[in-house]
Amino acid sequence: MSTVAEIRSIIEASIAAKTAILTDIDLQHKISQCVDLLVTAFSSGHRVYFCGNGGSAADAQHLAAEFTGRFYKDRAPLPAEALHTNTSYMTAVANDYSYDEVYSRLIKAVGSKGDVLVALSTSGNSTNILMAIDTAKKLGLSVIGFTGLSGGAMKDRCDILINVPSANTPRIQECHIMTGHIICQLVEQKLYP
Repeated sequence: MSTVAEIRSIIEASIAAKTAILTDIDLQHKISQCVDLLVTAFSSGHRVYFCGNGGSAADAQHLAAEFTGRFYKDRAPLPAEALHTNTSYMTAVANDYSYDEVYSRLIKAVGSKGDVLVALSTSGNSTNILMAIDTAKKLGLSVIGFTGLSGGAMKDRCDILINVPSANTPRIQECHIMTGHIICQLVEQKLYP
């Protein structure tokens, strides 16, 4: 297969994953529920926290920035934070305790009832993400999960699960950022009509 044919194949796979979301009405309703949950949290003075590993950490940071910065509108910042951006904290806790605890320990420190945790894991099985979810639930935070097709161990732990209908990690991550952008846009529109 030529390089151009491979490029076309990759683009087609990305489009197919997005088309699967476009035709999944139940998943679209879950995305709408995420919008409503975040609008309620922000309107009530609560915060939104994001966590993920690797590419999912990059997506978490990107989406948090869309809320604290802006999406389309020049508006007041919304309180959202990616939990991994303090490298001194991350490396200290990973060294002194374990990497499995980096997010759960921080949620214990900053999370409050009514806040929202947005947890990203393409497999749905990352131990540090699962521990963060469990801690968040104990503290009364709502949890939105972004995963792949199976949902992994996150499937039964999240209040709302956005499980992209794909088992291919890059395609899942592409759909996570697309879905995250949809959510950011609609939250901004509802809060700042």
